Amino acid sequence: MVKPWWKQTVFYEVYMPSFSDGNGDGIGDFIGLTSKLDYLQDLGVRGIWLTPFYTSPKVDNGYDIADYCQVDPDFGTMDDFERFIREAKVRGIHVIADLVLNHTSSEHAWFKESRVSRTNPKRDWYIWKDAVDGGVPNNWESFFGGTAWEWDAATEQYYYHGFAKEQVDLNWANPEVNEAMKEVMAFWLDKGVNGFRLDVINFLSVSNQFPDNPMDEATGEQKHVNDQDQDGILEVIQEISEFVHARSGMFMVGEVGSEDMNLLKHYSGDGKLDVVFNFNLGSQKEFSPENLFAELETMERVHREDQIPTLFFGSHDMARVISRFGEGDMEIDTKRARLMATLALTAKGVPFLYFGEEIGMRNFVAHRLEDMRDVQGLNAYDIAVNHGKTPAEALEIANAKGRDASRSPMQWNAGPHGGFTTGTPWIGMGPNYQQWNVESEWSQPDSLLHYYKRLLHLRNTLEVFQFGDYTVLERRGNLILYVRTWKETNSSALVALNYDKQSVQIDPRALLGGEATCLLSSCRETVNGIDSVNLLPNEAVIWMRV
Repeated sequence: MVKPWWKQTVFYEVYMPSFSDGNGDGIGDFIGLTSKLDYLQDLGVRGIWLTPFYTSPKVDNGYDIADYCQVDPDFGTMDDFERFIREAKVRGIHVIADLVLNHTSSEHAWFKESRVSRTNPKRDWYIWKDAVDGGVPNNWESFFGGTAWEWDAATEQYYYHGFAKEQVDLNWANPEVNEAMKEVMAFWLDKGVNGFRLDVINFLSVSNQFPDNPMDEATGEQKHVNDQDQDGILEVIQEISEFVHARSGMFMVGEVGSEDMNLLKHYSGDGKLDVVFNFNLGSQKEFSPENLFAELETMERVHREDQIPTLFFGSHDMARVISRFGEGDMEIDTKRARLMATLALTAKGVPFLYFGEEIGMRNFVAHRLEDMRDVQGLNAYDIAVNHGKTPAEALEIANAKGRDASRSPMQWNAGPHGGFTTGTPWIGMGPNYQQWNVESEWSQPDSLLHYYKRLLHLRNTLEVFQFGDYTVLERRGNLILYVRTWKETNSSALVALNYDKQSVQIDPRALLGGEATCLLSSCRETVNGIDSVNLLPNEAVIWMRV
């Protein structure tokens, strides 16, 4: 039986404006990305997740799409994209594209037609409602704050937007919308992408019912009960997935806006999405071995046989891993980064790495308002101009939110702007890029980058890390242990993650049920002994049964 390629793949998220600028305008593009494919191949990356690259006003970082079938000029041309796809395939790298199905930009031609008149053929492609008692149709709030309804004076109705007012929700209760989006997906599949990452897919509006949302009496905040996970949404997702999977070897991953595993499990397997992002694990806000283990255990308990979890700790919407889980001590933080990398690449699931994790990139903190006014969202500038804040207040608010903390450009070398661009970067460079960059890390055999490369090699070459089930999954204080076993090859691997500041002893042979050999340590060249091994503080070690 042929095993799905995506179960054997480590995906690498490329945040398009920040990876590599090939034309010197300060914005990452397909020319720059294509020039770095050899680096990704050498690292061991077999899959790339592209954040939105479509034509967009970029009110929300390109997640407000104005034309689904065009490449935004900031990122290059369609020829640049097609060359990138060809070169990726030559290197055995699959590509999935980020796609937003639940809303378009207010600048999209569909919406411009929709708002011409109440009788326009595109009117019902979006959600329009009359005023109720002189006000909004219901109490639904935008996930960005404030009401989710925007008044259109020309046609005297409200339109619905679950996010920014420039991100107008499509009416998925209309079959024409479904067919139009299938055409969009077919367009990019024909161009050579291997599937899609579907943004906030559980927010699709598939119901014509609009009851008020309840309020949480304890917090005074609205509970988003009726504006997400609507009745009928799973049938729509099943139809979309069936359409894409009709082409052999396609992959579908969904961003479901929830950390509730009992909800997440309904969106994958059984003819639906292949996987969904497990934010319950990935979005941990602080370092806690106890919480990490609890989420691993929950995923193992809740997932059915036809489901597999995802493993990630970084993305364009999160603070950097090493900054989030570190203590500000370079030595300890680097060791913890290795621990988190080991977990992400050896636990049960499909791994997703965020660009720059492999070199230990830190959070970006802006010191000037200009560093935050970017082509991928207004952010602090918007806070200052539209909300009456001073530049200093806006910076403080934006940095506290951490929205741009992980979006600073990739640090390729110690030269001007970290080798990202010959121009001026669209956002400021991260801290100490002269120290933490690809060129510097590559020159040091014991660097974090080389540790990632060794981990990816194990993940890519040993089926036990691609398909193995847990035969041991336990926590001993701040020590996390798991044994993965793959029955087809009768192979077992033990991973020990010591998150403690103290040494701890374990018996690898007892855990593996046989003789063991050390494959990798995060702190030393090898680990001797098999009966009683002393794990160092913040050390990860991998053994294989022989």
